Amino acid sequence: MGSRAVEDLASSPGVEQVTIADANLTKANQIAKSLESSTAKVDVVSVDARNHDQLVKAMRGYDVVASALGPFYMFETRLVKAALDAEVDYISICDDWSAAQDTIIRFDHVAREKGRMVITGMGASPGLSNVGVSLLSQQLDKVKKADIYVYMPAEGEYGEAVIKHTFFIYGTVVPVFKEGTMYMLPAGSLHYDIELPKFGTQRVWNIGHSEAVTLSRFNPYLEEVKMTMGMGKGSRIFVALGRMGFFSTPKKIDLATRLLRKFSKPSPAAEPDCALRVDVIGEKEGKEVTLTVCGIATQRESTGLALSIGTNLLGQKKLRVESGGVYGPEDCFNPAEVLKMLGEKGIPVFSDLAMRNRIN
Repeated sequence: MGSRAVEDLASSPGVEQVTIADANLTKANQIAKSLESSTAKVDVVSVDARNHDQLVKAMRGYDVVASALGPFYMFETRLVKAALDAEVDYISICDDWSAAQDTIIRFDHVAREKGRMVITGMGASPGLSNVGVSLLSQQLDKVKKADIYVYMPAEGEYGEAVIKHTFFIYGTVVPVFKEGTMYMLPAGSLHYDIELPKFGTQRVWNIGHSEAVTLSRFNPYLEEVKMTMGMGKGSRIFVALGRMGFFSTPKKIDLATRLLRKFSKPSPAAEPDCALRVDVIGEKEGKEVTLTVCGIATQRESTGLALSIGTNLLGQKKLRVESGGVYGPEDCFNPAEVLKMLGEKGIPVFSDLAMRNRIN
């Protein structure tokens, strides 16, 4: 996902330089070499994300730091602190609810004092899901509920950070925003059968993404945020193991990740498509209505391009907020502009679910 953002930024108008900061210099240099013909200069710097001084040194002097380093419950607050110390704006694809919440609590006041922008969660979900809520909210007189449904097939080939993140969001208590109040419920304790483009009806469960944390700050009239995800055949196993406490601590997550990677066979298939559906329920001219947007893309494309778009808009200061602070994407970006840019990069967003199903 990070490499896809690099590829897109390197060819984006107005971008002069992209530096890949990584511990894996071999891979980073391979990516940089493949982009030698890009309009932007692409170079590489070695950095250990656990070393604060190295991070600050690597970040200083840039317009924006864009992070795809997960799992974010381990790294988001480290990176945000380093970015603020380096006096640089920051954006990430952070998808862990606790990391987003900790970032807001610990660094919102610091970012405001420094006049720096920190945008947490600009991927597909969170990110495009938040932007979808923002887009639909603009069409209503009053917003009451936001329902977000994600489908990410378990049979895909995923890296270590994605696996750890998945265990984390299924293995702990997670926030559920309902009746204007934040509740903590076990992940997988709620489930819904929902129609999704391309994939038909799928079962999804409540999980620990950050939409409930940031969207609840976005609109004072919002009463409920429902954040759910399904993974097809593997979902029930993740839910059951999570409910039994197999993923309840970082050590257990590390062990489960090692076992899965040891005994699972590499997938010969291409990266599968994922689906995102966003419903916003509210009032329009005195009547209750439900509006929907949805889209399909691979995780690498949707998340990497969302990060690139957000980074570009942040660098150009094309934002809906002027003061520094920690924000979600819904606060910062013009949703129509983001989705237009996404469509130009090959990922259309559909507002008619029935039509999208007929197309597929």
